[in-house]
Amino acid sequence: MTLSEKIHQNYFDLTPAEKKVADHFLWAGAEIVFETMNDIKQKTKVGDATIIRLCQKLGYSGFADLKIEVAKDDYSHNVSEPATSPYASIENTLTKTISTTLNKINQTTITQVIELLDQASRVYIFGVGGSAFSSKALESMLLRIGVRAQAITDPHCQAQLAAITNEADLIIAFSLTGRTKDTLEPLKIAKDNHAKIVAITTYPASPIADQAEIVLQTAVDDFLNGGSLVGRLSQLLIGDVLVYEYEKMHAHDTIVAREKIVRAILNKRKQE
Repeated sequence: MTLSEKIHQNYFDLTPAEKKVADHFLWAGAEIVFETMNDIKQKTKVGDATIIRLCQKLGYSGFADLKIEVAKDDYSHNVSEPATSPYASIENTLTKTISTTLNKINQTTITQVIELLDQASRVYIFGVGGSAFSSKALESMLLRIGVRAQAITDPHCQAQLAAITNEADLIIAFSLTGRTKDTLEPLKIAKDNHAKIVAITTYPASPIADQAEIVLQTAVDDFLNGGSLVGRLSQLLIGDVLVYEYEKMHAHDTIVAREKIVRAILNKRKQE
């Protein structure tokens, strides 16, 4: 039985406060997997206890369990749904990921991150697992516009480097869930050393986000598709926006840097 069916079956046994949350669940549909408890509290003006109590009345152990079941239903539906073309569901998911991610971007926040990039003596990019690929990609994108950045994807190296950071350092941390322990622990060390931290995560109220001065929000969780293209796309899209806005503010410098790097790469090619 789907979440919608469970809500309709139990609706008249719910309290007024629980109905407010249930109505929000019905309105949000599959998008509920991208929301946090804090998101729902802000939208419905109820407390944690009400949300948890409703989840339990509907047969779930808690809010996380509810989201997993919703994600499973949505995933199964997308996989089995007849499509006009063999890969229409993939195309729709990627298109939706792009639009949702861009809608979450705040121009003021992007400007603040660029200011941190300008001020930093050293820029490090943390990410493990699937986020390690995004870290490496952002490193390359930043290098091409003249920003000396280094992706650190080994948890032990992250911890060692975090121990010697200071207020002149900037760390950009990738984590879709915002709860990756291997990334969180080094960030706590770096924060104690007064390093600047930017978190790129789907959950602005997550532990990793709590360590950061600035949070850039992705639009994908990894409930059932961890390491998939959509999660990486959302992360890389934010990286691309950062690079785009940085270039707008440093047009001459970035053109010079791009030219130098292109010439260096051309010199690596086989001479005809």
